[in-house]
Amino acid sequence: MKAGRWITIAFHNSKNVVWNAIQEALGQAGFVIADVRIIDKGQGTFKQMTTQGAVDKDLAITAYRPNTQIEEHFSLTAGTLHGVWAFIRGHLSQLPVFVSKSGIAEQIAERRKYLLYDRMVAFHVQHGVTIPISASEFYLGLEERYSERDGMYFLPDQVAEYDRRRIQCAEMEQLEMFVSDEKSAIQWVRGRLAEKAMRYQELQPIYMQEAQRVWGQYEQPVELRAILVQNFIEDDDSTWHVPDPKKEADLEHLRNRALVKEFQQLVETKGKLKVVRSEAIRAGFKDCWQRQDYTTITQMAKRIPNAVVQEDSALLMYLDNSLMRTGE
Repeated sequence: MKAGRWITIAFHNSKNVVWNAIQEALGQAGFVIADVRIIDKGQGTFKQMTTQGAVDKDLAITAYRPNTQIEEHFSLTAGTLHGVWAFIRGHLSQLPVFVSKSGIAEQIAERRKYLLYDRMVAFHVQHGVTIPISASEFYLGLEERYSERDGMYFLPDQVAEYDRRRIQCAEMEQLEMFVSDEKSAIQWVRGRLAEKAMRYQELQPIYMQEAQRVWGQYEQPVELRAILVQNFIEDDDSTWHVPDPKKEADLEHLRNRALVKEFQQLVETKGKLKVVRSEAIRAGFKDCWQRQDYTTITQMAKRIPNAVVQEDSALLMYLDNSLMRTGE
């Protein structure tokens, strides 16, 4: 398809590996995902997709090929902060501004900061360039550059339209978060603490209930205390809360360094790994990518359970692109 054109694919997804394979294939073909929705056949409409809610559902995925101007602009600034924000400006301009159904405003997941960061990283990896910004630095940059509404980010000319249409809806749909691994557990805790600061004793019972539902078979268990210490701030009165963006950058730096160290320790071991900490594998793959150490990525992928890679879009992306560069 030509630059600037769109594609919509409808398919039945019974496994996450199918969904991840389609995402990866679209990326390799030069597309950027703009919207993913569950097809609710009972109602004849689309519902917003959530992290694990796509399993065993019919999905509609919409993607676009960046126009020539965006590609040329990125090629001149690839690997720089300017390139990061040039991509985000172009990407935000392509996303839906407002979606509602029966008077209820729907969350546009692709406008949330986590998915914006994931799309930016994927775009850099598919173009074979380093990622010049950390997640926390990226989130701080979003706050500084764009307007935030209901956890979503908009260009200046989009936010006025969103505000005008949002005021006509009495309710906002809430995305359901399924805790299946450390990454989703962190986001779940963040969502809880964003509503109000909580003590460990308040949070622990509901966290245990969520974490016991669909925890990944090959995913190393993680204690709530560890999640809190590594990602959040404890006040003098023993309540935990979400850190401000600048403090969050410091926490991320320390956590990422520990994760990369843990990954290196795994590299030095031998044999197959039955249970892994996916966050450490992600951090290690990203570190290897930045250093152009594609061989370590491909070799480690052979040692961890295949399902871990195939069901994680970030790991699959790093692996597929490393395989192309090593010629395997």
